[in-house]
Amino acid sequence: MTQLPTSLEEAIAQAKAATRAALDDGYTLMQVELVFPEIELQAQSIAREFIPAVETSDTVLKVLFPDAGAAALARRDWGETPFRVTDVGTSRSPVERRLQPDDGRFLVVSPSAVEVTQVETLSKLAGDRPVILLNPRLEDVAIIGIGYAARQLRDRFINTIESCYYLRPLDGAALYRCYPSPWEVWLEVDGDYQQIAQRPTKPVGDELEQLLARAIQGTDPNSVESNPQAQKKGFLSGLQSFLNALSR
Repeated sequence: MTQLPTSLEEAIAQAKAATRAALDDGYTLMQVELVFPEIELQAQSIAREFIPAVETSDTVLKVLFPDAGAAALARRDWGETPFRVTDVGTSRSPVERRLQPDDGRFLVVSPSAVEVTQVETLSKLAGDRPVILLNPRLEDVAIIGIGYAARQLRDRFINTIESCYYLRPLDGAALYRCYPSPWEVWLEVDGDYQQIAQRPTKPVGDELEQLLARAIQGTDPNSVESNPQAQKKGFLSGLQSFLNALSR
């Protein structure tokens, strides 16, 4: 049974374990999401810590960044590596040109909705080779829209991505998933964080708001208050401390 992490370092360790478990269970398209504003500024550092989770001795790992500049910066900072570093390409220079026959796994770092077409193409070309998205931001409505084409994109690709790790602090609460466990909602109660609900799919929008509202009122019949899992409030401050350390 997992608990909310007390630092970003612990969150990454949990994410590594969840990703390995999903890979062992045969998933080939998955994502890890640490939903903090500061994470975007630390994409390269987070990726470097995460890479050991998806490296294997018998396959070649390819790490792809959203653009050529980010890929060049990573190559400069990381130096010689056993894995390959490139970018997802553009419409003029498509991702197909970045692939090599012996690429065995693909880690895509912080792709946005701008790169969603290239990422979808990569997932198709990869076949049964695993594609792991680290902190993707593929659903920017301002970019992919809200009409028929956007719904098709979600149904065809975005909704098929397995979320093997997700951590999002809310105002006095947290939404959390660590594969293979279900989705969990945690609420700050008297200075501690208490698990108040589990769901097989990600609770969003009105469903999430209603779960929190009913738990606050103490009337949620589906809550896990009969067997609460609680931990100290400090996980958020610990995450912030680790983010601050990365930025130094």
